[in-house]
Amino acid sequence: MATVKRASGKEIFGWAMFDFANSSYTTVIITVVFCVIFPKLIVGDGPEFRLGNLLWSASLSISYFIVLLTAPLFGAIMDYTAAKKKFLFGSYILTVLATAALVFVSPGSIILAMVLVVLSNIGFSYSESFVSSFLPDLGPPDDLGKISGYAWGLGYFGGLSSTAIILFGLGALTMENFPNLRLVGPITGAFFLVAAIPTFLWVKERGTARTLPAGENYFTMGFKRLKQTFIDIRDYRDLIILLSSFFFAYAGLSIVISFAFIYGDQVIKWSGLVQMIMFILTQLTAAGGALLFGFLQDRWGAKGTLVSTLILWVVSVTLIYGVDPATGFLNGIFGTSWEVQHVFLAIGSLAGMGLGATQSACRAMVGLFSPDTKSGEFYGLWNLTGKLSAIFGLMGLGLLQHSFGMKNAILACSVFFFIAIVIALFVNVDRGKAAAAEHSGE
Repeated sequence: MATVKRASGKEIFGWAMFDFANSSYTTVIITVVFCVIFPKLIVGDGPEFRLGNLLWSASLSISYFIVLLTAPLFGAIMDYTAAKKKFLFGSYILTVLATAALVFVSPGSIILAMVLVVLSNIGFSYSESFVSSFLPDLGPPDDLGKISGYAWGLGYFGGLSSTAIILFGLGALTMENFPNLRLVGPITGAFFLVAAIPTFLWVKERGTARTLPAGENYFTMGFKRLKQTFIDIRDYRDLIILLSSFFFAYAGLSIVISFAFIYGDQVIKWSGLVQMIMFILTQLTAAGGALLFGFLQDRWGAKGTLVSTLILWVVSVTLIYGVDPATGFLNGIFGTSWEVQHVFLAIGSLAGMGLGATQSACRAMVGLFSPDTKSGEFYGLWNLTGKLSAIFGLMGLGLLQHSFGMKNAILACSVFFFIAIVIALFVNVDRGKAAAAEHSGE
């Protein structure tokens, strides 16, 4: 495998700006704002919103199912045609348009809301995979952790900025304020549209497009490349172990990303002020965690860093489940009168450190294990794993909370992260890198 030189600062910044841009979608639509609007105002089956929460899980799961069936194929076609930027642009436009179209959603229009969430999340999920496939070309292996962490950290500032515009500009998430809330989609789409422009201006398309053999088209060639990869899959033992660990880790992460603020609203019953503080703190700690663990990865090693972030998650989720007795214990020890929402805020800040770090570490490791001509395909497999695990995690939580309530269901996250730790211990980084070098140029 040829040595990759570090890309220019402008190109790395341009690539990182896509994380800044697409975090507007993740944060506003999936994590903080529209995820609350949907069950509370669109479905409106209070007080527990069990149907609304289940339909929200179903919408995301449907989108992930479609992506997992197609992302590896598109990745293989991208690699063969050297057309990563074209695929990235298409997914970006789909996300922007479908998100902006949420302006047409009103209370009771459940099907329309679900369709637009499915379409926008398909575009977002594709773009997440497509932009990641550029990472191995941006620097040598020892720099990938820092570059990935830098981008993921910058992404949280994008999420913070876009969500601040929404929350401060549009007001409370109430039925009375719904005429203003209709603008959530258009504003988020516009933010994504503008902020991602540097990516398309400054990131280079590397690689050489190959000529199709007679009688072939890009889809048949993509299927053939995928077939060959699965034939050779025994050579990528450590990639498979890594993706197996990521499956359980992302099952937990998908729950946290999609339900953290729903949990705060429905279970903790936090005030508007605490919700705002939680949002700001988690974005800042997530950005700091992504940057910190990105640098640590290039010093501690990829495996050690990944395991460390997963341990952080086990501790955080367990504390969230036990926030009521934890609050009583702390008040007894220190003679304070803290409320549950205040302790939840502190735990959420701790969890925020692992929010970007886990995904960033895994993204960098996939780059280490990817042959130079198969990065799109391998990040497609990474995306497939993530979406399959999201379906598993979200539908599992949706069904559990429908039967047992949100508070009891959330404990499943801790189990998922623990399983991910056990599997990750079997990854051999050096062996994985050697396998990637062996298949270089294919």
